[in-house]
Amino acid sequence: MFTTRPEIVGTFGVAASTHWLATQTAMGVLERGGNAFDAAAASGFVLQVVEPHLNGPGGEVPILLWSEREGRIESVCGQGPAPAEASPARFRALGLDLVPGIGLLPAAVPGAFGAWLRMLRDHGTWPLEDVLAPAIGYAEHGCPLVPRVVQAIVAVQPLFRDQWQSSAQLWLPGGRVPRPGALFCNPTLAATYKRIVAEARAAGTDRLRQIDAAHESWYRGFVAREIDAFCRETQVFDSTGERHAGLLRREDLARWRATVEAPVTQDFGRFTVAKCGPWSQGLTFLQQIGMLQHRGLANMPVDSAAFVHTVAEAAKLALADRLAWLGDPELVDVPVDALLSPEYLRARAALIGAQASTELRPGAPGGAAARLPDLQAAERTLAVSDTRFGVGEPTFAQLPPVTDWAAHELFVGDTCHIDVIDRHGNMVSATPSGGWLSSSPTIPALGFALNTRLQTSWLDPDLPNTLAPGKRPCTTLSPSLALRDGQPYMVFGTPGGDQQDQWSPAFFLRHAVHGMNLQEAIDAPAWHVDHFPSSFWPRQTVLNRLTLEGRFAPEVVEQLARQGHAVKVGEPWSEGRLSACTREHDAQGRLLLRAAANPRGMQGYAVGR
Repeated sequence: MFTTRPEIVGTFGVAASTHWLATQTAMGVLERGGNAFDAAAASGFVLQVVEPHLNGPGGEVPILLWSEREGRIESVCGQGPAPAEASPARFRALGLDLVPGIGLLPAAVPGAFGAWLRMLRDHGTWPLEDVLAPAIGYAEHGCPLVPRVVQAIVAVQPLFRDQWQSSAQLWLPGGRVPRPGALFCNPTLAATYKRIVAEARAAGTDRLRQIDAAHESWYRGFVAREIDAFCRETQVFDSTGERHAGLLRREDLARWRATVEAPVTQDFGRFTVAKCGPWSQGLTFLQQIGMLQHRGLANMPVDSAAFVHTVAEAAKLALADRLAWLGDPELVDVPVDALLSPEYLRARAALIGAQASTELRPGAPGGAAARLPDLQAAERTLAVSDTRFGVGEPTFAQLPPVTDWAAHELFVGDTCHIDVIDRHGNMVSATPSGGWLSSSPTIPALGFALNTRLQTSWLDPDLPNTLAPGKRPCTTLSPSLALRDGQPYMVFGTPGGDQQDQWSPAFFLRHAVHGMNLQEAIDAPAWHVDHFPSSFWPRQTVLNRLTLEGRFAPEVVEQLARQGHAVKVGEPWSEGRLSACTREHDAQGRLLLRAAANPRGMQGYAVGR
């Protein structure tokens, strides 16, 4: 199959991400003796600077890793919980049916910093100062703005100018929208990270002590104090059309630490796929491959209507179960074993017929009755809300066609991703998100915005994902790690909100079933379904819409329409931002590494040697 790029092959190390500077940062760390954990963390902090429209320091990150020393997979939960003051009653008292999509009300504890530090403390080798140095350098001296950043600024510049003046001061330097490709600096963010480094260094020369001191600075020290003051004292215009202060407090940050958990897994032929727990939507990936492993996919070409229909219908069923059953397992009983049992998955797979399903069909694992939220809340919310500045995901505007940059704007996404494997065989897959530049106003003293992840929670009572104090909202963020024949093999993932665990399973199936190499599996024509309430404000429900890249043959589009899909044909290269890395041993027992990255958007890259 023709590919846009070669699959990267090496023996020393490989990295792939959604931005070339993050990828090269990771590789640079490996070249200078760091391991995969040092490299992934350094890359993750760089992504906050170079993809600020998709993530930021005030966001979150789930991480899956393989430690060669420990010989096991770990899931690091960087999804912070709801503040103590956040409850359905608090939002209902404001006259709200849904948590807003922008502003300070939807902010959860920012978990990214703590998760990166937890991984570094447990598995890294570099001092935090060295890990943060590339991000500080780009924030202080400038990084080139990709066109998508400028599109995000253009889309919300009226909000910044009229309401969020602290954001206008940062993102509209000199009162003007910056040009694509221009070097952009965030000196306040650089100063924040430099102060953290200084306070860590003051704790002594021991690496672990410095990491602990940095964690203290963020979650109990000056960062927590500034977040607390901003949330208490600032009335912020949000998607309700009104102004509200935030609920996040210093005490919320002080109580939280990133946790390390065992992943949830599902076998598929030679493979075992690991995902984060049911506070993430990752279980829907596992359900899909569990439903599909006996559906004869090997006889369906990857660009055929049969393949697309079968995989899309499995996605509909899994995402209906997400709505009904997934939540924070620390506070609700999530029937993980029942949802992944062979009997249940066989019964679900039997629902996949020749025609497209037009109904939302959650299952009944263990015979339990599904509970669904009020799906009319979105209509009531839209009737009284201000949608000029978009919805809960990042909003983008078209740029005037005055440069060649406009031709690159074909991808979508709301998040970032990074994969790394080092020469020792250590592996990391991470999906940072949240705290993007348009989510909430920039905190002037810190140089970053807070996340809005609480918008993925419901206010309806007694649902698995009902908002509650101290409860993690069920996130769409979903990195992946796979074993092959019981040995660590692949890390992969993509941005994309509700599409993450649609694009990723299709990529995995193209590789695992059809034998495509990583780049072939990424480049192949892709799609997604909308058949559920969106995870993001205003939570509108769309059923049975199938969006195909424009590279599918006309007869495939026609066949899918005949099978009852409401087909929408998009741009030729518009679905997914996947990256992936693999490791295996050759016949002589030498470690062989591979990597590939998404060409869509002309931004993601893989490197290695």
